[in-house]
Amino acid sequence: MKDLKFVFAAVVTMASLVTNASAKDWVPESTIEIVAPASPGGGWDLTARAVQRTLTEEKLVNKNIIVSNKPGGGGATGWTYLKGKAGNPHYLAANSSLVLLNNLLGSSELTYKDFTPIAMLTTEWISVAVKADSPYKTGKDLLEALKKDPGLLTIGVGPSLGNNDHLSFVRVAQKFGVDTSKLKWVVFEGAGGDVVMAALGGHVGLVTTALSETLTQHKAGKLRILGITADKRVDVLPDVPTWKEQGVDMVFPHWRGIMGPPEMTAEQIKFWDDAIGKMVQKPGFKKTIESLNGQVYYKNSAEFKKFLEEQTAALGPLVEQLGLRKK
Repeated sequence: MKDLKFVFAAVVTMASLVTNASAKDWVPESTIEIVAPASPGGGWDLTARAVQRTLTEEKLVNKNIIVSNKPGGGGATGWTYLKGKAGNPHYLAANSSLVLLNNLLGSSELTYKDFTPIAMLTTEWISVAVKADSPYKTGKDLLEALKKDPGLLTIGVGPSLGNNDHLSFVRVAQKFGVDTSKLKWVVFEGAGGDVVMAALGGHVGLVTTALSETLTQHKAGKLRILGITADKRVDVLPDVPTWKEQGVDMVFPHWRGIMGPPEMTAEQIKFWDDAIGKMVQKPGFKKTIESLNGQVYYKNSAEFKKFLEEQTAALGPLVEQLGLRKK
């Protein structure tokens, strides 16, 4: 009889453990709100809506999902709203490198540590291009010239110094041994479009800007893209090597992603890891991102957190060195 009681107690204990383990699996209990920290139509908004549409259409989330636009402060308004939802995994927000750079440049007190990294979703790679009749045929040719004379060429960038386009080329040049303190920058407030027009008109010697801005003119034979910040050659530009192929060990994504509020639990993070990990594999999501001149470039929550730590460690000293931080 004692043996039977022991077996019964063991079975009850096992059942209790299974029940408790199952109880830890979090699922949404109410409407999900994805914050786009900008006006409708911009990159953050379109990314948030691509996530909303795919999660809903593919039935990866069983609750209603809405997108709310909260523009202002280079993302700070929307992100401050998210920070106020501590511990509530029904709120997410689109983010990008500005969540790092705004803080490093001194324009915001918010850092990625104020939130829960969920996923890096997409990237648009950054290109360096010259006019088609330039004497520089490769990125290595260009860097060799700048190593000998850093002030030889003017470099077009926009809409300001301290953005990804600017910092990525500085990192490339530094890794090649160029004295970047002597580079000559020309800033165009109109960003990519104005930068490209300046290159076409011969008003600057080279430009650093998003690949989508230079691709058409490269294919038309009016500009020559010398290098891109990707980890491998991209399908739309198979003739152009990466910087890594040209001896510069650097990959620099112009990324967008998703983050949650602070104080999320491991179980809540796991739910979003699983759902978004499935989402990025869906053809519809990939097609949408490519229509926005990007490509899917996924990192899960742990990988994304590590990336943010590494980028902060790399870009912080660079921003200080360049004297870009607001006092």
